[in-house]
Amino acid sequence: MDAMNVNQRLVETYMAMLRHLSQDDKLELISKLQQSMAMKIEKKRKVKFRELFGAFLSNKTAEEQIEEIRQARVFNREIEEF
Repeated sequence: MDAMNVNQRLVETYMAMLRHLSQDDKLELISKLQQSMAMKIEKKRKVKFRELFGAFLSNKTAEEQIEEIRQARVFNREIEEF
């Protein structure tokens, strides 16, 4: 039995159980299902730590970025005499 058939059977089983609920109870259930789906969507939107690594977007060319890095360097190294 594939996953689609299992899911379809689950849905049909739930519908059979919910058939006898009042309209108000069904609306309450729909509301709670919508809230649970919204929470899952919000969780997916959160940036994960590992996603912060890698390429970044910039309008500058590679040469411009290299030059900017070179200009930002600060050398304060003092060579001691022997």
